[in-house]
Amino acid sequence: MKLIIKNLKKSFGKKEVLKDINFTFEKGKIYGLLGRNGAGKTTFFNCLNEDIEIDEGEFYLLDHQEKKKIEADDIGYVLSTPNVPEFLTGREFLTFFIDIHKKRIKNLKTPDEYFDFMKIEKEDRDRLLKDYSHGMKNKMQMLVHIIAQPEVLLLDEPLTSFDVIVAEEMKQMLKEIKKDHILIFSTHIMELALDLCDEIVILNKGILREMPKGNLKEKQFKEAIMEALKEE
Repeated sequence: MKLIIKNLKKSFGKKEVLKDINFTFEKGKIYGLLGRNGAGKTTFFNCLNEDIEIDEGEFYLLDHQEKKKIEADDIGYVLSTPNVPEFLTGREFLTFFIDIHKKRIKNLKTPDEYFDFMKIEKEDRDRLLKDYSHGMKNKMQMLVHIIAQPEVLLLDEPLTSFDVIVAEEMKQMLKEIKKDHILIFSTHIMELALDLCDEIVILNKGILREMPKGNLKEKQFKEAIMEALKEE
């Protein structure tokens, strides 16, 4: 499965945020999306999630040469600020989500099996979500998107709210599930992208391009990324 993007453009008034995006993302890889503040990473995600209308271009899934229009269920979008129903407990929220999506969930598990997978402690499962920490809410947000098994998983700064131990757990989890998804991971932390991601792509001045590592050593690769981000 591939996500094909062709000639994608988006402007706000006279400001061109996405000038001419052409890229192919493949299942089985984690793509690290790097860009400076205001480069348009969130706008790019909002376009793919169809939260905002694009000006020109198209994007679609390609499965064994068959072009497939992207449906709402094909995209999972993990926001940097988690959005969960705080009046429910973790278990109530998870049970409700499973009930309304169970017809399309493959290899359906029990709520406790999903909690175990996400390493959510037993004593936290029946607490109100309003009493969860920011990181715990982010865990729940990530969990429901993983359960839904979308073809494309957009991750907007998903690990910044976690402590060191939990962030490492989440990195290992993403590596485990990447075979089943097209994973695009937006971050402003270069070290995190290099540690977690299989490919690095740069969004700068409205253009998205891959940073091929080739035979470069890590220091040289970092320097090349920095230069690409500074380019006018």
